[in-house]
Amino acid sequence: MSAKIITKFTVATVDGIENLMGLGTKLAKEKFQSLVKEELLEKYISENFTEKVLVEEVNSLSNQWLIVYADEKPAGYARVTSKGLRPASVASKKAIRIADFGILQSYAEIGVLESLYEKCLQVCKAYDAVWLNEFTDNILLDFFIRNGFEKQDNKIQFDDLPISSVYLVKMNH
Repeated sequence: MSAKIITKFTVATVDGIENLMGLGTKLAKEKFQSLVKEELLEKYISENFTEKVLVEEVNSLSNQWLIVYADEKPAGYARVTSKGLRPASVASKKAIRIADFGILQSYAEIGVLESLYEKCLQVCKAYDAVWLNEFTDNILLDFFIRNGFEKQDNKIQFDDLPISSVYLVKMNH
C-alpha cells in the first residue's frame, strides 16, 4: 500500500517550525555526516535549524518553504529562494533557486521525491531559470539532470560547509 503524499507550503507556526527543525537536523546528518567532522556538522545545524533562525527565514519574503508529507508525517522539504550566489549563466536572467532540497532516507520512494520536486517547479514557473547549488556527492544530482537541469562547469563551495558543490541550471522556456 502506498503512502498518501502531499506537498504544502509551510509558515511560521509551532508545527511548521518544529517540522523544519526536525527535518533540517535529520537531513543534514543523513547528507553530510560522512563528509564533514561532527563538530562542524553540529555547528552547521545549530546555525541553520534553530527555532529563532527558522522563524526569521520562514517569514523572509525571499523564501518559500515547502514540506512533503507521507501519511501526514514530514518526509522532506525544500526552500525556494532568491538568496544565494548565482551561477554566471543566470546572472542577467530572472532566476530563482531551489535550496535545501531533500527527502529523508526512510521516505526515499519516487512519489515523495516527485511531489516535492513538482511543487518546487510550480513555484518557479514564472522565472526564466531555476538553479541549485548541490554538493557533488548528492545522490539527487542524477534526478535533477534527468529532469532537465544542466551541470555548470565551475566548481564552488557548498553554502556553509567546506565541501565541493556544483551549480545546476534549468531554463524555463
